[in-house]
Amino acid sequence: MNPSSTAPVFVSSEAARAVFAWPDAIAALQSAYAQPLPHQATPPRSVAAVGKTWLRTLPAVPVSGRCYGAKIMGAAMDVSKPAVEYVIVLFDRHTSRIAGFVDGALVTGFRTAATSAAALDRLAPAGPARLGVLGSGLEASMHVRAIASVRPLTEVVVYSPTPERRDAFAEAVTRDLGIPARGVSSGKEAVEGAPLVLAAARSRAEEPILYADWIAPGATIVSIGSTVPSQREIDVSVIERSDLIVCDMLEEVLEETGDMLAARAAGLSFRDKSHSLVDLMSGALGDRLAQAGTRMFKSVGGGLQDIVVAELILDKALAAGLATPLPIQFDTKYL
Repeated sequence: MNPSSTAPVFVSSEAARAVFAWPDAIAALQSAYAQPLPHQATPPRSVAAVGKTWLRTLPAVPVSGRCYGAKIMGAAMDVSKPAVEYVIVLFDRHTSRIAGFVDGALVTGFRTAATSAAALDRLAPAGPARLGVLGSGLEASMHVRAIASVRPLTEVVVYSPTPERRDAFAEAVTRDLGIPARGVSSGKEAVEGAPLVLAAARSRAEEPILYADWIAPGATIVSIGSTVPSQREIDVSVIERSDLIVCDMLEEVLEETGDMLAARAAGLSFRDKSHSLVDLMSGALGDRLAQAGTRMFKSVGGGLQDIVVAELILDKALAAGLATPLPIQFDTKYL
């Protein structure tokens, strides 16, 4: 980043895609979460809403790095063509000026998958493994690529309800990554016996799509599809089966996701085995990690992930000449 520049820049999704690299993002996130994070550094997301119009904000001030800022997204769902746009606003810590605006649509997928891979890299045993995937959308696609950058995958087995989509997903994995992949006709068939399991698709009826009796002993599970109270992805039996649960936003995962609320309603106790991503990355889990059989990472996404990955993309886009200078200047109020 050029500290002498006072005009902000814009980084498009096209530019972000051109400069993004999974290993760099994963390493940056592991470093960011390895440091103690004051509670004020990563406050909970906030949502303003009137009727079907909503605005969500995810702010963060990383402990290190040059940038801090927030991701902002909004949608008016009562219009003829509902849509959502995302923008990540980055401030320069050294000058207090706005350094740039990054289109957050693609970055959101990048940071979610990179965070999952960063956690899986510390949770799962080293070495080759088969990956069972539930879901064939963008998030699932990005997650397979992120996970493949931290583990040698022997095979990817995917289930989603539409045969054409899961077959196309498997073909793309083999074409892009050179990993044998195939689509199957049930979720159980996709994950049964797999050491690595990815749940990246909720059912339309908000019914669980993953059950404990499908999961191999000692498997590592990544679950990203239940982020608010109304959403379901994994059955309560998966939570009961997990010996260790790592959460990116601990309180939000435990108190505000449909899966964990359902587990609490079923009388399950999981607080004592649930830990933060900082605990995992800093090594604070110690023997608890070593002794855990089935391990799960559960994610709702957080502003810290957005800022860390967006700063990385901004720096690379500037170096590559792919950031668009904006013909604007903000007034600066000195304190």
